[in-house]
Amino acid sequence: PFSGRWYYGDALFIVDPWVWLMLAGGLLWARRGHGKELRPTRSARIALGSFAFYAASMWLTAAAARAQIARALESRFGSPVGAVMAGPLPLTIFTRSFVAEQKDHYLVGSFHWLEEPKVAANIHRFPRGRPSHPAYATAESTLVLRRFLGWARYPTFMVHPAGNGQYLVHAVDLRYARRPGDRFGALTVRVAPQGP
Repeated sequence: PFSGRWYYGDALFIVDPWVWLMLAGGLLWARRGHGKELRPTRSARIALGSFAFYAASMWLTAAAARAQIARALESRFGSPVGAVMAGPLPLTIFTRSFVAEQKDHYLVGSFHWLEEPKVAANIHRFPRGRPSHPAYATAESTLVLRRFLGWARYPTFMVHPAGNGQYLVHAVDLRYARRPGDRFGALTVRVAPQGP
């Protein structure tokens, strides 16, 4: 609460169904076992222990996946990889969606623990860095885009003409979205280059 710095583990999906099942199962187990040989505190400990084991496993496998993704991309494209996010997906614990920084672009794809090659061949490139278009500078002065950029981790931008001297500046956080108009992780600001 005293710092604006963000910390990321990329361990669990935002609303991980397995976490909910473990904790809800522990709660139900405690209620059903009340008054019998199984005490509610014991079932709660088992549920919390299962959650802790699952969370630690997901955190460790995220770190291992990031290392393998970086090596595979460096080998495939011949240039160093910067930060890598290997984000979990809902329901499956063996597949991750990744975003990797490389030079002036991002590489986005999938990583599969149970397949070979682990880094899927279908990789998309997105531009990295702020656009030089004057409409972007105007859009960046708006509160809504500044807030979005304070939250976004892997932002990519597109600028499209909208007629009457106006432009649509699209900002997309590649953690959650891939194109303008996606319901979560994308923002569009309409501006004229000389003012919002």
